[in-house]
Amino acid sequence: MAHGDVAVPEMPFQARLLRGRDGRLSRSRLEQLEESDLDLPVVLAWLVSDELELPEDELNAARRRAMFVLAAGGDPHRELDGSAVAAERLADELDTAERRDALAAALNRQKTLADGLPRVSTALASLLADPDAAWRCLALALLADELAGD
Repeated sequence: MAHGDVAVPEMPFQARLLRGRDGRLSRSRLEQLEESDLDLPVVLAWLVSDELELPEDELNAARRRAMFVLAAGGDPHRELDGSAVAAERLADELDTAERRDALAAALNRQKTLADGLPRVSTALASLLADPDAAWRCLALALLADELAGD
């Protein structure tokens, strides 16, 4: 699987296992992520997505519209990548400067926990260095989460 590709049924289920009961990441959870074969940038964006406090009604409506775009393009359960039209649409629809700042802040808070975990640290650094890619990873993760809920 190429970087940025997400096996839709797998990512949210496996990533959910990494969140604690309080929805926060812990060092032990990041250690599990370090050893996984998941697409780290997408999973890290998903794991901090709750910290963005996206209004549920707005998120659900945007995901529903993205799902229509995805369904129009073929099998909605195929592997997706950040260039998928549906993911781009979702990213564009939810995009605000405040939300991008919140995503960067949430990812930044994980850096200390990720010390000594080279794969996780590298993924965090790449997301923080490229806010556009981070935002696309978030949209891809939110779309995959919606598909996994079907």
